[in-house]
Amino acid sequence: MHNNKITANLLALTVGLLTASMAAEATENGRPTTTFGVYDFGAGITPPPSKYGTLSLRTGYYSADILKDSHGNRSKNDFSLDLWSISAAYFRMTEHQLFGARYGFGGVLPFFKMDAELDIQTPIGTQTLKADPFRMADAVFIPLILQWDVSPNLFVNTSFAITAPTGDYDKNRLVSPGTNYWTYSPAANFTYISNTGFEVSSSFQLDFNTRNHATDYKSGVEYKHEFAVGQHVGPWTVGLGGFYYRQLTDDDAPNLDTGNRSQAVAIGPALAFFKPGKPVVNMHLYKEFDARNRTEGYTFALRVSQSF
Repeated sequence: MHNNKITANLLALTVGLLTASMAAEATENGRPTTTFGVYDFGAGITPPPSKYGTLSLRTGYYSADILKDSHGNRSKNDFSLDLWSISAAYFRMTEHQLFGARYGFGGVLPFFKMDAELDIQTPIGTQTLKADPFRMADAVFIPLILQWDVSPNLFVNTSFAITAPTGDYDKNRLVSPGTNYWTYSPAANFTYISNTGFEVSSSFQLDFNTRNHATDYKSGVEYKHEFAVGQHVGPWTVGLGGFYYRQLTDDDAPNLDTGNRSQAVAIGPALAFFKPGKPVVNMHLYKEFDARNRTEGYTFALRVSQSF
């Protein structure tokens, strides 16, 4: 009985310290709601209308062992996170017109393999928390995609995505593939390709999050700007890509101080391959910096798409 009481007290203390350490991170558990690195080259160009649509397979790897506070200083608690993701995405662009644009729709089904470890300094020594789930993450439904081919050089599209809480979630686990709340994401994307083959692409997205009723936590509004600049050389496009991420509003949760907003910037090499009739390939490797209230690390992504 005495040993069980000590164990219970240790668990309560560890969870309390964990909560305190994570409270400095903006958005719940300090993670962005939707995935980075979806858009680089060709962001403003959707797949062409086809009989069966377009299938895209995406894989990514994110690694971080730095946790930053609101001033950009490294946390005293040792932390590491390795995240492998693999997603199947389906898009169907049609010949139907809406507001002068081609209409389309799509969806994404992701799976995450997460390996996380956090060392908490307590009055009785270092306590280590670990988690390594490999489960389905939150599915994304895209009921609206609109594509405008403004000119032979300029391409613009908009979309509206809904992230549903379908992923595996446990509020008592250090990390979970699912978020346990809904997210609504309007986005606008464009691509400009000069006559000499120089490309500038950008994506602008907002994430509006609902409350996680398991924790009574509501993450603030998130803004994401992804970009890529490069030169077309035959079927290849070579250059730089990256993203700017910033939380626009505070989180809302019991006993949570205001002002805990996250941000990060990333940049690195980006590569794309496009040849009519062949699979489209996008790849990039980004290094994050200037992080606030979140992790700071490296991200690699590879996407292969084929229309049928």
